[in-house]
Amino acid sequence: MLSKTCIPVSIGNVSSQNEQTDKYCSLVKNSTLRYKLLAFLLFTSTITAFAQEKAVAPHSGNPLFPGWYADPEGSIFKNSYWIYPTFSAPYDKQVFMDAFSSDDLIHWKKHPRIIDTGSIKWARRAMWAPSVIEKKGKYYLFFGANDIQSDKEYGGIGVAVANNPAGPFKDHLGKPLVDAFHNGAQPIDQFVFKDADGKYYLIYGGWRHCNIAQLNDDFSGFVKYPDGTTFREITPPGYVEGPFMFIRNGKYYFMWSEGGWTGPDYSVAYAIADSPFGPFQRIGKILQQDPAIATGAGHHSVIHTPADNWYIIYHRRPLTETDGNSRETCIETMYFDEKGLIKPVIITREGVLAEKIGKKR
Repeated sequence: MLSKTCIPVSIGNVSSQNEQTDKYCSLVKNSTLRYKLLAFLLFTSTITAFAQEKAVAPHSGNPLFPGWYADPEGSIFKNSYWIYPTFSAPYDKQVFMDAFSSDDLIHWKKHPRIIDTGSIKWARRAMWAPSVIEKKGKYYLFFGANDIQSDKEYGGIGVAVANNPAGPFKDHLGKPLVDAFHNGAQPIDQFVFKDADGKYYLIYGGWRHCNIAQLNDDFSGFVKYPDGTTFREITPPGYVEGPFMFIRNGKYYFMWSEGGWTGPDYSVAYAIADSPFGPFQRIGKILQQDPAIATGAGHHSVIHTPADNWYIIYHRRPLTETDGNSRETCIETMYFDEKGLIKPVIITREGVLAEKIGKKR
C-alpha cells in the first residue's frame, strides 16, 4: 500500500531536490486517488449487479418457444410441464405434431414428431388440437384430423397411445373415435376431462356446437347416458370452438374460444356450473387481443400446479404478421377474485416467473 508521507530524494542542488520532491508527492497523491476511485467503482458496480440479479427474476418470455404453434394444451407429467400444440401451417402440411417439455416454465425442450400420419393411416391432413391424458401408465393423445365438412367425408377425432409423454404415439383404434357430426358439432377441438368421481369425458366441437360424451374404460368408445344417448350438447352462448374444463372449489369452469381463428378478435370466454353438464351461462371474456402487443389471443388450456398457481397457455398472432397461420404459443398467470371469478388476463411479452413442480416461487 502506498505511504501517506512523501520522501524527498536527493538529486543535485536544493532547488532541484525540492522540484523533484514536489513532482513525486503529486504523483503519489494522484495514484492514491486513482486507486481509491477504482476500488470504489468496482465495489459499487458489484453491489449494483448483485442487486439487479436479485431484483430481476427470470421470466419465461413470450412466445415460450420458437416456431408457429397453435391450440396448445398444457399438462404436468412426471414432475415436468408439457405442452402439446398444433403445428400451425396450411392444412396439407399439418401431418405431424411436436411436443415441448420444461422443468421450470423457462427452458423448453422440443420433442419432434411425437405423432404423424405415418402412424395414423386414416389421417391425411389437418392434425389439430392434441389433448393428452395419462391413465394406468399409458399416455393417450386425442386429436382431430382431415377437417371433415360433412358425414360423407372420412376423418374426425382419433386416439393414439404411448408409454411416454414424448411418444412415439401409435394409433389406438385404427379408425376415428368420432367420425360424424352430432348435435351440429364438427368433430374437432377435443379435450379429455377427468371428473372428480374418476369418470373420463370427451368434450369437443366446432361450428358453434359443443358435446360431452363419457369415455369407456380403455378409451375405445363411449358409455351411453341413462336416457340412451351418447353425445350430450352443452353449448353455452357465444361458443365457437376450443373447449376446456377444470374444477375449482367444487365448481366446474367451462372455457372456450370465440370469434374467427384467423382474425384479431379471437378470444376466450367462460362459464361456471355445478356439473360438467351445465347449464352453462356465459360470464364473459377473460383473454383477448392487446393491440399494443398481439392479436388473435385464443384456443387455450390451463395448468394448475401443486403450489396452487394457475397458468393459461394460449396462442396469439404477432403484430407484424397477417397470415392466419402465424400463431405462437404464450403463457400468462391466471388469477381469481374473492368470488371465484376469473380475472381478465393481461397478455404480456414477459410471460411468467420460473416455477418448478413441488417448489414455491
